[in-house]
Amino acid sequence: MKRLTYIACCLMAMAFATGCKEDELADLNKGDTPLALTLSEQTLILNETNRDKTILSMNWTSGSNYGTNAAITYELQIAQAGTGFTDPLTYFPGKTVYNYTFTTKALNNAIRGHFNTQAGTGITLEARVIATVAADNVDPQVSPVVSFSVTTYEPVSETLFLYGTATSAGWDNSQAIAMTPAEVPGTFTWQGQLSSGGFKFLTVAGQDFPSYVKGNSQNSIVLRTSASQTDNPWTISDPGIYKIEVNLLALSVLITKMEGPAYSQIFMVGSAAPNGWDISNATELVQNPDNLYEFTYTGVMNPGEFKFPVNRNSDWQQDMYMKLDETHMYLHHGGDPDDSKWEIAKKGYYTITLNLQDLTISINRLKLYMVGSATPIGWDISNSIEMEEDATDGCIFKYSGPMIAGEFKFPVNRNSDWGQDMYMRLDDTHMYLHHGGDPDDNKWTLTEDGNYAITANVEALTINIQKL
Repeated sequence: MKRLTYIACCLMAMAFATGCKEDELADLNKGDTPLALTLSEQTLILNETNRDKTILSMNWTSGSNYGTNAAITYELQIAQAGTGFTDPLTYFPGKTVYNYTFTTKALNNAIRGHFNTQAGTGITLEARVIATVAADNVDPQVSPVVSFSVTTYEPVSETLFLYGTATSAGWDNSQAIAMTPAEVPGTFTWQGQLSSGGFKFLTVAGQDFPSYVKGNSQNSIVLRTSASQTDNPWTISDPGIYKIEVNLLALSVLITKMEGPAYSQIFMVGSAAPNGWDISNATELVQNPDNLYEFTYTGVMNPGEFKFPVNRNSDWQQDMYMKLDETHMYLHHGGDPDDSKWEIAKKGYYTITLNLQDLTISINRLKLYMVGSATPIGWDISNSIEMEEDATDGCIFKYSGPMIAGEFKFPVNRNSDWGQDMYMRLDDTHMYLHHGGDPDDNKWTLTEDGNYAITANVEALTINIQKL
């Protein structure tokens, strides 16, 4: 019996040793291949229009592990020519990896950031690979140096904001309105209401420079970096809905007046709505100032029916938006006999959005998540804990399980940029809805590890925290 136990222990020790060495013995015999580096291009002139495309591929041979069967770790170095690699850019691709690629943007940022190059000016660089064998008494291998040249560019802003008296922001640069980046690099769009007045563009909200102002024509823009430069805004004389498209690479802008929606107010009525069938007190939806065709309601809905009148006439003889299917609607004209309504099956906190332009509707019930140093997942918001929705009341969310001393709060989705609504601490038993982008960041704090039962009610804005 002792002999069997001894053999078993030896086998376990061998297995452990094998596991520890597994990554170091993964390469087996690499032969006598000399370490060599090749580049897909020797001369590169970078252009931001291709910033997301692969522009350079660096490939190397395996090198030799000299019959040790030990793994080889690779280090890629890029240095300014003639510096003897005293201050290189360094990358560690890992084991069994024999290439490294750069997009135009990544290479431009790396070279400009590390070597402080001027846009439009070429720099000569040198590259090499160092291979280190995971075995004793084996010197690192260094590939022959390969030279190449790169001409960088000055990147345009990846954000753009609209402000001026023609907009809701006025000339308050801190209230400048974010434009939407388009798929093409350096391009932005915005659609919304413009009043009589002027406007121009900022690259950073709250900062006057760099900015873009009107050039020699209505469709040209000029970069402005100081107060000494000419400051010409665009002028709107005919108020209405406009679409603005900006191309910072082409230094162009297209301003198009759009046809507006048929209605400026939309209401909700029905047994599912907050005010029931009282049409004279029907719930008004909020019109999106950046897209006047879009109307939204966010709040509690009850089990029942609903539809959308365009005013609060008590005789019901009016136009209404009614259900075509779950995601589409049609305009019901006053006096028509049809009466097609949407239904809510479960009470909850909903966001309902109508688009009068494409006649679509989205109906989404709130989900609630928990994130923070007190939770089992920490601050990993993309993996935040989904709270359990109450079986009958979709406004109540629960969590029961382990927590540790630390902080927590409740995001409404798993957006990794943190730019989203969240429920935050008002006091120990109450919460409030923090809107994405607001500077406040009030969290609950636990002082003891343990199992907890946490209940959040987004209708009553209450929270109950119990240590089990």
